[in-house]
Amino acid sequence: MHEPGQEPRCVVVSPEDEFRGKQQLDYFAGISARSAGAEGICMLLVKIPPGARSDAHLHERHETVVYVISGEGSMYHGEGLREHLTVRAGQFLYIPANVPHLTYNSSESTPCVAVIARTDPNEQESVRSYQAPAAGGDLSAPAGSG
Repeated sequence: MHEPGQEPRCVVVSPEDEFRGKQQLDYFAGISARSAGAEGICMLLVKIPPGARSDAHLHERHETVVYVISGEGSMYHGEGLREHLTVRAGQFLYIPANVPHLTYNSSESTPCVAVIARTDPNEQESVRSYQAPAAGGDLSAPAGSG
């Protein structure tokens, strides 16, 4: 947030700071309320290692757009995680607010690198765990990058 009476300012952020999100993936800090004073959006970088996956989750009240830079990522989504899709380098993915999803990288050798933009300027504030039975495949493998 901007201080009362203070003009908004342009800010450059280098994605050097890495953090582990509630989704159990590692993100590189980008634009957010904390880093740039953003009030309605965040944008960050994620690198999903080969074989890694997120925890099932949703973003309350916030939309998400993903642009895959390299590799490909797959996602179970929707009620009960019954739907599935894959997004490849050069493609965009839209995730409506409140839609449960679990992302993963099925490659054995190539990481998936993507830019994420979300209408949550605090990035992790709207993340909520989602409990669902295994859907469409074996989702019982350990989460994270290992």
